Amino acid sequence: METQVSPNERGYYGSFGGAFIPEMMQANIAELQEKYEEIMNAPEFRAEFEQLLKDYVGRPTPLYKATRLSKKYNSNIYLKREDLNHTGAHKINNSLGQIILAKKLGKKKIIAETGAGQHGVATATACALMGIECVVFMGELDVDRQAPNVGRMKMLGAEVIPVSSGSKTLKDATNEAMRYWIANPFDTHYIIGSVVGPHPYPDMVAKFQSVISKEIKKQLKEETGSELPDRVIACVGGGSNATGAFYHFLEDEEVELVAAEAAGKGLDSGFTAAATFKGVSGILHGSKTLFMQTEDGQVEEPHSISAGLDYPGIGPALAHWFESGRVKYEAVTDDHAMKAGMELCKLEGIIPAVESAHALAALDNLDLKPDEIIVVNLSGRGDKDLKTYLDQLES
Repeated sequence: METQVSPNERGYYGSFGGAFIPEMMQANIAELQEKYEEIMNAPEFRAEFEQLLKDYVGRPTPLYKATRLSKKYNSNIYLKREDLNHTGAHKINNSLGQIILAKKLGKKKIIAETGAGQHGVATATACALMGIECVVFMGELDVDRQAPNVGRMKMLGAEVIPVSSGSKTLKDATNEAMRYWIANPFDTHYIIGSVVGPHPYPDMVAKFQSVISKEIKKQLKEETGSELPDRVIACVGGGSNATGAFYHFLEDEEVELVAAEAAGKGLDSGFTAAATFKGVSGILHGSKTLFMQTEDGQVEEPHSISAGLDYPGIGPALAHWFESGRVKYEAVTDDHAMKAGMELCKLEGIIPAVESAHALAALDNLDLKPDEIIVVNLSGRGDKDLKTYLDQLES
């Protein structure tokens, strides 16, 4: 099966994608579909976006050869340091891009969903920068386990609305954000934080995050003489950091792309979030994709120790890349991820987000060779996860 990098005119990657939306959302989505590429490709948009990435976010982020980690695995492991972005994760790339887009569309209010809080913080930051009202929906469970990020959002002027329905996590925050948008369709833009949702969101977010792989190619060329690594590894919940890390390598078939999914307490435990291992095709949050379902077709509650990976599905592009065989998926349990995160702290003096620790743990699942070059996308820093790490140390 041929691998698509971009969707077709109907928003499909292979058999996944599209825009399955209620009538009240039609005008908003149609406006985005009609105008997003024209706005994003305009020279003045590119100039403003790229200037902010450089001067405000701090890009390019370093590509760091992790010497002691490389020695442990007897290979050459580089970390793409998205944790060093302003706000501490890759999420700011997309939030800034979408808020410039929203201003071009004349929107006066921004809403967002968040799990780990990094997208919420990034969106609140962008709104503060641009002087736009911001409302963030967050599951009650995530409000508790990601308290530092809740505080940051409030300091930045955002209204944080806890969501008490369902599993009180990212899925439910997304549901509530979509309901709010349906009720407030004219002056509000919804900044979806991942490559999920109805077309054109998966493509839009992918393009904003593709700066990650664009930089990796340039940096590797300078470091090694070749822009192509042997493997690129990234964690996957909805999939924005993985899509960004994979994007410019998708047509380079000699590069293996590895996605680390959250296996939770185990693939067969009933407490997992590994959508490619346990999911089936269906409609979730406005697009056709792979997600975990009950026998009667309802969304199955996911579980991951990582708030950002605690989502029942993956974006439609990632579902297509799974179906086509272009991306290899590895399942990583909570315990394995926590061990890998703690190991990076001690080997390299870097505290990774628990999400990123899943990508690091995937190294144990691969048959690495001494001359290989591996890039691991370190999608975020672990400040927000200190309570989770400390609880693990004390258990």
